[in-house]
Parts: sequence; C-alpha cells; structure tokens
Amino acid sequence: MDAILLIGIQGAGKSTFYREYFFDTHVRISLDLLRTRNREQRLLSLCLETKQRFVVDKTNTTAAERARYITPARAAGFKVIGYFFEPDPKGSFERNRQRTRQVPPAGLFGTLKRLARPVLEEGFDELYRVALTPDGGFAVSAYGDA
Repeated sequence: MDAILLIGIQGAGKSTFYREYFFDTHVRISLDLLRTRNREQRLLSLCLETKQRFVVDKTNTTAAERARYITPARAAGFKVIGYFFEPDPKGSFERNRQRTRQVPPAGLFGTLKRLARPVLEEGFDELYRVALTPDGGFAVSAYGDA
C-alpha cells in the first residue's frame, strides 16, 4: 500500500503528474477538490482504514504539513513515497496564469519562500525529484541524484 505525497509550489505540475502516473491506481486527496479540511481528513481516514492507495496532491511545503499525512500512513502500515517538484518560479507563474482558478502571485511566491526540501528522516520510505522537461513531460530521478 502506497501513500504518496506530492511536494511543490502551485503550478509545478503536481496535478498533471497525478493524472499521468496515478489516476488509475490511487485515490487523489486534494483540498482544492474537497474544499474543507474535515472532508480531507475523512477521506484520508477512509483510505487508511480500507488500505486504499492514495496521493496527497497539495503543496506540502513544510515537514510539519507533511507529518499530517506521513505519521498516520506509517502507523497504518503504508509505504510513504514523496515526489519533490523542483521549483521553477517563472514556469510555475506562467502555468498558473493559464489556470481557471489562479493563485495570486503573492500566494505562489509565498509558498516558494516556505518550501522546505523534504528529507527521508521525515518518515519517507522513498523520495524522488521531479523536473518538467521542455516537451511538457516529467523527468523523475532518485532524490539524492544530481
């Protein structure tokens, strides 16, 4: 059972990555979709209880934010995997401008300032780096790789 956390600023490609890699196999936990923390927590609890694989699709900028998912997932016996989206402020800003529901620039750059790179010691079993490629795809590598 996998618990996957996507980590990165708005417009980094996290939701597109989810659709391309996990749509057919994992439930998506997204505050953008669920609208309230109560609904988010209830869906997370249901996934943990039923051993349903899931992806947390949000910025997850700090270790404390990530711990809200890592701690209960590990306690439920899930393998915890993180995907860190390398910051590309200019690209994220441009992609954000194409969205129907845009994040204000101050919000996007505020998230960038708060973004703390994840470390395995937070409780991850695996950690990967994701970068967007010029053709709009994704380059995924082990987090420790250059």
